[in-house]
Amino acid sequence: MSANHFFKKYGVNEKLNRREFLKQQAGAAMLLAGGTAGLSLPRSLWAAGTPDISVVTGEPGPATRKAIEMLGGMSAFVRPGNRVVIKPNMSFAHDTDRATNTHPDVVRELVAMCKEADAGRIRVLDHPLRNAEMCIEGIRKACGVFNEDMVYGLTRSKFYKPAKIVRGVDMKETDVMRDVSEADVLIAAPVAKSHGSAGVSLSMKGMMGLIWNRWIMHSRYDLHSAIADLASLLTPQLVVVDASRVLSTDGPSGPGKVLKAKTIIASADMVAADAQTVRMFEWYGRRFEPRQVKHIRLAHERGLGRMDVENLSVRQVAL
Repeated sequence: MSANHFFKKYGVNEKLNRREFLKQQAGAAMLLAGGTAGLSLPRSLWAAGTPDISVVTGEPGPATRKAIEMLGGMSAFVRPGNRVVIKPNMSFAHDTDRATNTHPDVVRELVAMCKEADAGRIRVLDHPLRNAEMCIEGIRKACGVFNEDMVYGLTRSKFYKPAKIVRGVDMKETDVMRDVSEADVLIAAPVAKSHGSAGVSLSMKGMMGLIWNRWIMHSRYDLHSAIADLASLLTPQLVVVDASRVLSTDGPSGPGKVLKAKTIIASADMVAADAQTVRMFEWYGRRFEPRQVKHIRLAHERGLGRMDVENLSVRQVAL
């Protein structure tokens, strides 16, 4: 697929000019500064002394740990006894080199850090696109070191319950995993990859793996607007983007061009984490700005987070 085709097909607004962008930024900044009721302020806005975004290069496990430590450690997000849901990509039964699933070492490290923070029940969940048992096998094996069954692919409707999307613009309701509805903490752990319908699949797109009928987001609504709607309902407290390998073309299932990036990106702001990931890597053979991805821009405009990463604190470390 050519870059031009990508921009045209996937809602990427290449023609958004600087004046329009600055106007949108000013509007979003006023919303955030005013503390408007009902908006979720990114935690990092009041967490002085910690960066908004941490970026670590190194092996997946150690880089994951370091990225979270730079944000204040897992105890900044998980309290003793909390029920935690970790949402990685587990939709395909491929090996790690194909970059379609989150690296098992990233998920294992997240579970280890949650346990160190004295979390209560921990669940690693996804709604796989393919055979669930085969898709979750790698991550289930990695998490086997904890001697408890915590990794599930939930593919039956009984595991979901209706939820209203109060702040939704187009999509007003959906069915969400019961475990997610009952959780105290949600951690998004997507692999960084391109996507045949949304352009990129990162933390916001990944929330579609926690609902029952994701196809309606493609067929009934504008997909990008629906992704932003869902992000207003399912807002992780912590986002850890696995960019140890980046599937930069032909996602979500590949095979495609895989960048050996050896990078982990973490933030309390899902929009910022996605924006930083977009900005750092090549997609479909070229670079582009976060504002050019429609669902990231919509989320920013609706006050769900910040895509203007150039104005945020980004701390980078190489292990």
